[in-house]
Amino acid sequence: MREITTGRVVIVGAGLGALYAALMLAPHPVVLISPDPLGEGASSAWAQGGVAAAMDQADSPEAHAADTQRAGAGTVDLDVAHMVTQAAREHILQLTTLGTPFDRTKNGGYVLSREAAHSFARVVRVKGDQAGAEIMAALIAEVRATPSVQVLEGAMAVRLSQTAGTVDGVVLQSSAPEGSAPLMLRGSSYLLAGGGSGGLYALTTNPPRIRGQVIGMAARAGADIADAEFVQFHPTAIDVGEDPAPLATEALRGEGAVLVNALGERFMLTQHPDAELAPRDVVARAIFAQTQAGHRPSLDTRAALGAALLENFPSVAEACRRGGVDPVADTIPVAAAAHYHMGGIATDQNGHSGLKNLWVCGEASSTGLHGANRLASNGLLEALVYARICAFDIVQNLPPEKCNPIDLQFPPGGDPVSPEAVTALRQTMTTHVGVLRDAAGLKTALFRIAQLEAENDHCESFLNMCATATMIAACALQREESRGAHARTDFPDAATGPGQRSRLTLSEALQLRAQIVSEFK
Repeated sequence: MREITTGRVVIVGAGLGALYAALMLAPHPVVLISPDPLGEGASSAWAQGGVAAAMDQADSPEAHAADTQRAGAGTVDLDVAHMVTQAAREHILQLTTLGTPFDRTKNGGYVLSREAAHSFARVVRVKGDQAGAEIMAALIAEVRATPSVQVLEGAMAVRLSQTAGTVDGVVLQSSAPEGSAPLMLRGSSYLLAGGGSGGLYALTTNPPRIRGQVIGMAARAGADIADAEFVQFHPTAIDVGEDPAPLATEALRGEGAVLVNALGERFMLTQHPDAELAPRDVVARAIFAQTQAGHRPSLDTRAALGAALLENFPSVAEACRRGGVDPVADTIPVAAAAHYHMGGIATDQNGHSGLKNLWVCGEASSTGLHGANRLASNGLLEALVYARICAFDIVQNLPPEKCNPIDLQFPPGGDPVSPEAVTALRQTMTTHVGVLRDAAGLKTALFRIAQLEAENDHCESFLNMCATATMIAACALQREESRGAHARTDFPDAATGPGQRSRLTLSEALQLRAQIVSEFK
């Protein structure tokens, strides 16, 4: 295998966490591994709600941390929650300095929206539902103007190289459909910031490439994976047959939009005291139940917003237009879709994984902030806070140096992933590891994942997907309770006592999977 050696820090990913970390690392040389042109393939760019931060004088980081803890259903690391919420304000100010055009009041303050499970309006937004895209645009412009950052577009990380528990390289392939032969890139340090795993599900709001590859890659290298079973399903994906499904931001419900079913019933009134602004797991299960009962649920924005939706929430308006829905005159059909992975590669408070020389930030990580159910708009916040933490920790042992640009030319060859195999994996996850779970379904999922993996073991990218899918299903099978986003119909109640975080290696999950496979034979 061809090898390239550089003194640059290697950042896998090109979303908010990756870009922000690259800027925080300046002037130390960095290389970003981006499968797509910057801004096109990252979940960050699709985020609609905004960044949660206590910006109002009547609000406080302590109240934000308390809301985070409540939403997390007993498994939030309180030290992490207090640290992240305390840092939130300075990151909003930093993004403003970098050119993010946050919505402002006539007096110059930040326009703040209230989202589900927040006790206060504290979500800082851009142009209604454009936060992710606008923040990314500002960061991309800054990265393009930063001489220390090289971006390698069209490259995809597929495997970590490690020696005696220390990461010393990353294997890359072309992200083009035909693939390529692999090559090894060896850098000074490694930061994984490549997103979550929502695309492992057939119904998802995530970009097509976000299918657990980064988490799976680290798991295959021996990293601990924490809280893998906690997958958040967004209750209001717009159900118009698109893949990925467009999103109807939670801010719409914050503005007064309500959920109704085909019978005209506002069904959330009987589900939770906060009705439409209940925690996401509660709303998602209610939406799912309505769908399963054949009472197609929808979001009614007509009274709350009317024609103002078209101007204030342009992404939602455009998605409705594509789907043939007029939100001014009609309700918007919605469904629960895989949206955010609370679990991921276990990290300490410095963002460091259990493997030496490997850091993680953003959705690929599991810091303990989100617990069993992420508080709305805490995802972008966590990515910002830990991107800077990781950058500061990485540079502690890095001497400043100048590096030549990397000349990346992939050798011909490769064996691209089978679209049929990916479709089968995604359907397996939706059917058996979705909003509602039970032991029989989870065992069926593990058996089917093992089959698909064996049939496609030539493809590194698919092996990464299967590794993450295995971790989610195995941890969901082991957690014999319902907690937060993890709902078991055969164990409908939470276990007594304080909630416990899960932690598992891929080796342990594969042992469990092998036992189940033997039961099916």
